[in-house]
Amino acid sequence: MNTKLTLTLEKEVIEKAKEFAAQQGQSLSSLVENYFKLLTFEHKEEPKKKERKPLPESFLKLKGCLKHEGEFNYKEELTKALEEKYGL
Repeated sequence: MNTKLTLTLEKEVIEKAKEFAAQQGQSLSSLVENYFKLLTFEHKEEPKKKERKPLPESFLKLKGCLKHEGEFNYKEELTKALEEKYGL
């Protein structure tokens, strides 16, 4: 089943993409669909695992230096800090 998708792109990009699609003998929609299939297929088949680097010793020494009581909501605290900083 096909479904419409609205994209907002620079006019020049759209024009060049249409020209490329015409040169390939396909529609812009099929070009975009095939690109999305390629992206999702590669991601699905071979998920790339990021190799974590070990933390520096100086950072590891900081463990336990900050204390807080009760529940700590990171998102809430971040929101408060940003509101204070930018006066929102």
